[in-house]
Amino acid sequence: MAQISDANSNHGVVLDIKDSDLNNHNPTPSSVPKTNEDLGTSPVPVLLIQKVIAELVGTYFLIFAGCATIEVDLDEENVVTLLGKAVAWGLAVMVLVYSVGHISGPHFNPAITIAFASCQKFPWKQVPIYISAQVVGSTLASGTLRLIFNGKNDHFVGSAPKGSDVQSLVMEFIITLFLMFVVSGVAADNRAVKELAGLVIGATISLNILVGGSTSGASMNPARSLGPAIVWKHYKGLWIYIVGPTSGAVGGAWLYNIFRPADKSLQQDITKTRPLHRGSGRVCSAN
Repeated sequence: MAQISDANSNHGVVLDIKDSDLNNHNPTPSSVPKTNEDLGTSPVPVLLIQKVIAELVGTYFLIFAGCATIEVDLDEENVVTLLGKAVAWGLAVMVLVYSVGHISGPHFNPAITIAFASCQKFPWKQVPIYISAQVVGSTLASGTLRLIFNGKNDHFVGSAPKGSDVQSLVMEFIITLFLMFVVSGVAADNRAVKELAGLVIGATISLNILVGGSTSGASMNPARSLGPAIVWKHYKGLWIYIVGPTSGAVGGAWLYNIFRPADKSLQQDITKTRPLHRGSGRVCSAN
């Protein structure tokens, strides 16, 4: 559901070569390549904006698609079923990973963003920006759904414990730990077969919903729970879906570090893009 900036993070090079330099082939200060930073035209702010927009839009589509299945299920008397909802959420994550993974990561999940930052694999200074984009995207998606399914079809599609608070907290911790462990393995480790990252992460989401859906609702994502809570003003038990997924994701990220090479425990900075199809495309770290 992990951050990755564009692979073209190496700035363009501008050459300033004089005729005399071509004659004597001796390098001079004027023939040294100048980067965009030297020219005062660094593209970093633009790239950050692109990543933030990708997180906002990606989270919007994720929450809209996933929560729409819940609305339909409630409106049509459980016609979708738990299996249907699990498949819908998993497919939404999968297609979004492949769609914008090379732009923002993608994370779409504050717990994953914090987990990567805790392992020094994502810059802390970008954490508040990413989380804000994720929460805004989720809130906008929830608001859209409430406008569409209004009146008698208006149902709360947020997270609510189906068991006790303790049961729900433990379930959210375990399934998010498992999710983050998988994300770290397939998307943030350069030894992995990254062509399958989106498929594996989507399948993990579906599996976790089947396992934890009847206990906690299987949120695994504070933004997924915050958006509907804000729109419907339904905050009961919300702390479970902030504490459980966040602590679980951090635990999953650090647990996977055990399997990294001893001399490179933080093997890869996920702000760098990696190949999705070796020699051609790109992949993200999903978070």
